[in-house]
Amino acid sequence: MWAMPPPRTSAPLRRSAPEHVPDVVVRRDGAVAALATWAVVIIVAWLWGRWLQAGGTRLFLNAPPLTAHTDPRFPPLTLVPVLVGAVAVGVAPVWAVRLRWRTLVAVAFAGSALFAVALALVDGTDGFTGPVQLSSEYLVDAQGIGSVTGFLVTFVERIGGFATHVRSHPPGMVLLVHALGAVGLTGPWPVAALELLGFAAAAPAVLVAVRETAGEHAARRAVPFVTLAPAAVFATTGDGFFAGLGAWAVACLVLAMRPATDSHDRRRATTSAVAGGVLFGATLFCSYGLVLLGTIPLAVARSRRRVRPILIAAAGIVAVALVFLLAGFWWVEGLFASSIQYRESIARLRPYTYASFASLAAFAIALGPALAVGLARLRQRGVWVLTGAALVAVGFAALSGMSKLETERIWLPFAVWVLAAGSALWPAGELRVGIPSVRRWLALQVGAAIVLQVTVAPLW
Repeated sequence: MWAMPPPRTSAPLRRSAPEHVPDVVVRRDGAVAALATWAVVIIVAWLWGRWLQAGGTRLFLNAPPLTAHTDPRFPPLTLVPVLVGAVAVGVAPVWAVRLRWRTLVAVAFAGSALFAVALALVDGTDGFTGPVQLSSEYLVDAQGIGSVTGFLVTFVERIGGFATHVRSHPPGMVLLVHALGAVGLTGPWPVAALELLGFAAAAPAVLVAVRETAGEHAARRAVPFVTLAPAAVFATTGDGFFAGLGAWAVACLVLAMRPATDSHDRRRATTSAVAGGVLFGATLFCSYGLVLLGTIPLAVARSRRRVRPILIAAAGIVAVALVFLLAGFWWVEGLFASSIQYRESIARLRPYTYASFASLAAFAIALGPALAVGLARLRQRGVWVLTGAALVAVGFAALSGMSKLETERIWLPFAVWVLAAGSALWPAGELRVGIPSVRRWLALQVGAAIVLQVTVAPLW
């Protein structure tokens, strides 16, 4: 049985007696082993990929395990993420301790967006709009949609003629991009903003859920690492938007599982469950693979023995599915059609064993080196419910063979939950005492993000 979360408080944390956190254990002697494991996994994936390519295997990777090509560049705008990162390393741990909870959540959203913007600025405007304007992206087909109903009715039969990302996903995202254009937000900039802000919205959602399952101290510990991570390099993608949408779906469901003591609590829980179900339904109509996000609320439901919120959420998911079905699109039919398209794509050329291993290596790069230490040190049960369930989902995705690489972006909706393990990088005891140590780990994360941004250029 999981431990119940400690009482929550929205008051700022000031000088007080050291907090007692019996289920958090910090083991410094595991840091070197964790970092070494992180590095070895990535190096092996790179060497293995190069060996396969030397033997004639076409992986369509120029910088394995990443779907990118090496492109070292240090334009003057590189100073922007360096300066933003340096300031963030200095203030983020302090704010995590001192700010009121609601203010801190808002700052986490703004900080995540600012860090992603700073990284993208390394490549100027192309850092924002370049990925959106690729021929494989949603914008290409969104601009050609006339009748929404006609598009949905013929989606499956015309799937082979769509852009790569459109035919490998449900039609939710391409319809959303079309809707932006319909209200006058045309071109790549609104789409890039939607994706980047969607990614940033994942941070407050994860923090809200961590606070609910593990208490406010654990959530405050997680703030710097959920806000600043190498994953921000991939924010301006459709998967960045999916990360935020899916995170809020999960957060609403986690809040719905709070023990209810009166009718007001029950009404609030019902509202949260309905919202979570509708958001989860919307998520499923943006990406088929995000059905695996369900492992997180199911894990929380099991730990709290709460079935009712899951059943209510299921009704919300069905409602979203019915809307699409009445408009002409059946999710299951689309899944099978997209699966056929995927198996006929370049994925068929990538060996299953290598792709499964290298996908995990690419995921590790998006998480950053400090998170390897955080996962090794994590003993907070409430955080493990969320992070562990996300890792289980990643495991299923890797074994499925439907995520053969490109997982530095495809698995962003899972990565944001694993980042919560950064809470274990604070030394046990009073939060203020751990600030110098946290700054070192956070500097490592920020440095890894900047190095990633300036040394590789994604192919998608």
